[in-house]
Amino acid sequence: MSNKNLAQLFREPFVTHSVETLRNICIIAHVDHGKTTLVDYLLKQAGTFASHEVTDDRMMDSDSQERERGITISAKNASFRLGNVKVNVVDTPGHADFGGEVERIMDMVDGAILLVDAVEGPLPQTRFVLQKAIEKNLKIVLCINKVDRPEAIGTPMISECVDKAFDLFIELGASEEQCDFPIVYACARQGWCTKDSDAIPTFLEGGGERTLKPLFDEILAIPAPVVDDSADLQMLVSNIAYSDYLGNLALGRLRAGTAKRNQGLIRHGVNSAGSATIEKFQVFRLLSYEGMKQVEVEELRAGDIGLIAGCENLEIGDTLAGPNAEPLPRIKVEEPTMRMIFSINTTPNSGREGKAIQSRELRQRLLNEVRNNVALRFEDTETADQFYVLGRGELQFGILIEKMRREGYEFMVGRPNVLMRTDADGVRLEPMEKMFLDLPEVCAGEVTKMYQQRKGELLTYDAAAAIGTGEPRVRLTFKIPTRGMLGTNSMYKTATRGSGLISSESLGYEPHTGTIHHRFTGCLIADRAGKTTEYALSKIQERGVLFVDESVDVYEGMIIGECAKENDLNVNAVLPKKLTNIRTTGSDGLTNLYGIKKMSLERCIEWIDDDEWIEVTPKTIRLRKKVLPANMRSVRKADKD
Repeated sequence: MSNKNLAQLFREPFVTHSVETLRNICIIAHVDHGKTTLVDYLLKQAGTFASHEVTDDRMMDSDSQERERGITISAKNASFRLGNVKVNVVDTPGHADFGGEVERIMDMVDGAILLVDAVEGPLPQTRFVLQKAIEKNLKIVLCINKVDRPEAIGTPMISECVDKAFDLFIELGASEEQCDFPIVYACARQGWCTKDSDAIPTFLEGGGERTLKPLFDEILAIPAPVVDDSADLQMLVSNIAYSDYLGNLALGRLRAGTAKRNQGLIRHGVNSAGSATIEKFQVFRLLSYEGMKQVEVEELRAGDIGLIAGCENLEIGDTLAGPNAEPLPRIKVEEPTMRMIFSINTTPNSGREGKAIQSRELRQRLLNEVRNNVALRFEDTETADQFYVLGRGELQFGILIEKMRREGYEFMVGRPNVLMRTDADGVRLEPMEKMFLDLPEVCAGEVTKMYQQRKGELLTYDAAAAIGTGEPRVRLTFKIPTRGMLGTNSMYKTATRGSGLISSESLGYEPHTGTIHHRFTGCLIADRAGKTTEYALSKIQERGVLFVDESVDVYEGMIIGECAKENDLNVNAVLPKKLTNIRTTGSDGLTNLYGIKKMSLERCIEWIDDDEWIEVTPKTIRLRKKVLPANMRSVRKADKD
């Protein structure tokens, strides 16, 4: 037998090597610490765009909701070149509700830029993402951003921020090598950074080399991906894209092997019962990232991040592999802590403002969303036209609802509820949160009372740096049930006059803490259909706060306001004024409405109770009772508890 045949029979272990012309990194930080702005300048200064190209700010926030809300919702990919080195960069979400996005992209990268606000320091989502990066043994570069903030200039705040970051590394169990992280001080919105903290005043005065070169040098120092070109192809599907021409596209990093056009591959997935499945397919197209564009390539090599077209039945966590390769471990994310019920629209106005979908269409739409988002789960209910979506927070649900609304769907959603568990001893458990508040000192008393009424336990009360106005601020830390946080965002913003910051992290499950009252007021409910009149509303407004203006179509069971008392009140909102030919005074017929409280989707999610629905249409957000006829439901709060 020849040596060649012997080598094939007794397959020698593969020799791995690093791809020196590749770097895979991600940008991680808390909300609004400047991730997307930094990526903008990395792409621009690396020469990604031609001189004549017009670029927008926050280019990676391509979704309309991301631009409107000013946050990153889903992870985005891009690349730039530093000499002969291609750098794949992933911009990750900064809000805890989208932690699933963070967890599934960590397998694609070898290093991370940890962005920390020079004034606010490491915040909870910084901790969450950093812990994931440390567990994956990524090389981390600390970037202290926003060093130009007035509160940080001329103060020891920047060095304190570095110390807090170092303490966080130690607390999270980072290795000695990981704790020896390089530090860069940056002003991302002006596109410059320095490794010398003493040089910051010079940069603030307009001097210094105003580029991101020090950060580029640290990116090149991040280890190259370690791969095996000679092995069979392995790629974990970390995301799914869609093309009108190519269909579903599997996005991920090649762990081993090389992908080529027309190559035969195997998809290792799972079915609805959780059993392993295998599907053969042929690679139709291969795409790679050049800047922010997807460009077609002839092959993808191990270590690179790209897209493979050819397999329609894809789910995040699948493995695309050659015939002799084993499937990779599926992506695991933290379990959901709450759920929200989705239903078809059963109101009398159904189908007038959008697409009134049937239950099978709603179910399929929700299943499609769950397949593309590993942080969400789907469950059927006992009712054929109602379904549960399980997730992590109100914002995550709000994003999904708004997305479906913009697609033209009409549907209804109920109040979010936390997921309870029972331990081996039969003790009822509920999810707990560690909540961090940064607020003006004068508001601390009111805020503390509000959360203590919701079973919150005050853990720390510390003085914080003044922001903006210079008024004294404090940082509070609460241990609170997830139930206690639901519906408090608007109240917190009102109590802190819009200047309070709030964030949280999960603490797992603990014994149930008892009853928490969600809302102490009742509803003003229309008792008949028609158009609201100013005359009727002027009388009703004495009983509470109105949500609707005059000349609005209402139906029986629709909520038109908040009652000042704890019980509900059925009212006639369409009553016209009887006209006569007798004039009494000059003011006869003049009525005044005090003001209408406009209910946004987020406010509605926070406000509704368990016996109420939010009706969502492309044009309007309405509130209604689950039982519409007035004679079939009680108005007493005691009957609902």
